[in-house]
Amino acid sequence: MFDFEALSNAIASQTILCVGDLMLDEFVYGEVSRISPEAPAPVIAVQRSESNIGGAGNVARNVTSLGAGCIFVGLIGEDDAGAVLQSALAREAGIESVLVSDRTRPTTRKVRFVSDHFSTHLLRADWELAQPASTEVEQKLIDAILPLLPRADIVLLSDYAKGVLTARVIRNVIDAARKLGKRVIVDPKSANFAIYRGATLLTPNRKEFSEATRSRADSEAGIADAAQDAIRLADCEAILVTQSEHGMTLVPRRGEAIHVPAHPVKVRDVSGAGDTVAAVLAVTLAAGADWETALRMANAAAAVAVGKKGTATVTSAELRRRILPHAFLAAEEKIVAAGGGLGAQLADWRQRGLRVGFTNGCFDILHPGHVKVLTAARGACDRLIVGLNSDASVKRLKGEGRPVQNERARAEVLAALEAVDLVVIFEEDTPITLITTIRPSILVKGGDYTREQVVGHDIVEAHGGEVLLVDVLPGFSTTSLVNRARGDAA
Repeated sequence: MFDFEALSNAIASQTILCVGDLMLDEFVYGEVSRISPEAPAPVIAVQRSESNIGGAGNVARNVTSLGAGCIFVGLIGEDDAGAVLQSALAREAGIESVLVSDRTRPTTRKVRFVSDHFSTHLLRADWELAQPASTEVEQKLIDAILPLLPRADIVLLSDYAKGVLTARVIRNVIDAARKLGKRVIVDPKSANFAIYRGATLLTPNRKEFSEATRSRADSEAGIADAAQDAIRLADCEAILVTQSEHGMTLVPRRGEAIHVPAHPVKVRDVSGAGDTVAAVLAVTLAAGADWETALRMANAAAAVAVGKKGTATVTSAELRRRILPHAFLAAEEKIVAAGGGLGAQLADWRQRGLRVGFTNGCFDILHPGHVKVLTAARGACDRLIVGLNSDASVKRLKGEGRPVQNERARAEVLAALEAVDLVVIFEEDTPITLITTIRPSILVKGGDYTREQVVGHDIVEAHGGEVLLVDVLPGFSTTSLVNRARGDAA
């Protein structure tokens, strides 16, 4: 449960220390229309190319694109690719880079040849030395990293197994971070999770998790069981397993596993999606988010990243649009009576594993206080249903002269908001019957209520749901607005 705007504001004041394998990502785009006469290989007619900061550098770019500051420590060779990366990082606003140079190794460089029309990867060429850094370079890395730890709100280790995160570097960083009370997130590459012992969170993909735990990892229950053994081995607080189109599963040391389904999206390129997930987890946890909030933010960000070409970053605005998308239905299609069309929509959402939230009110004159509550409510769930008091109900509750706007007008205004997925008009004075029917996972009201005062809190909690109270904006009240308008009119 979270207020997206408040979390975004908190992210802006965080600093992430990111350490990992830096690489130069190059993409060559063109069209394939024939096979080479020299060999059975496609010929790509090159139309354009681009270079991006890749690997752990892309994690750093995602951190800053989300609004946080980033200190980045990486390794380059004394070559042209290293010079390109050094210059590119210097141009990145918000990234303070500390690069250790190693004359004995090439800078990791990956060139991907892509069919522009079909967005299909045809070939990848790699220049790299995928072996641990020398003892001398290890020490340079350690000496560069440790003095930076006090300035970080959270530490992120992005391991691509290209030589930076050796067992010795990992051990020094995690131990020093823990002494300072800093949490450490690791995007691991090694199948031996024990080398990351003491980290706060590990974020393997399903293949990496399966290899590390020697499990099939083919179900939520199987992942949860295998993760508990891995958590004890790595002495971490949680493990998050990314599963591409199957979503993500987070298993904490204490409490129940949390699974979120993947957002439906047209996949254009998966390059760097894991970098985006790691970056979002880092900035949200640093900003004070709980596990589930961080998980849902990361899941939404992954959907944005895979919908882009190349090594992509995700902005706060893009993430907001994914979490609070524009209407899934046209405004008029989102308005239903309590008995009409609600059951079919609920069944569809539940079948898809979506988390349904509910809030209610008269919403006679919509004002910023309402918008804040609705936005926070939508941020806490996958789909938000708003219960709207009918005209007769408002009149009984508010007296003669109310509502100012009829129920259809009020419903249309609510349905036009991107935070609202369905508006249900109900005739009773309270939404208790509606709440019983919906059984929402999240029940939301303004903070001027207590939990015990929220109608339906007992029903929701009995089904494992939660009550979210959102701080109200002072100075906004429909009643005062109506009285002011009528006073001015008089």
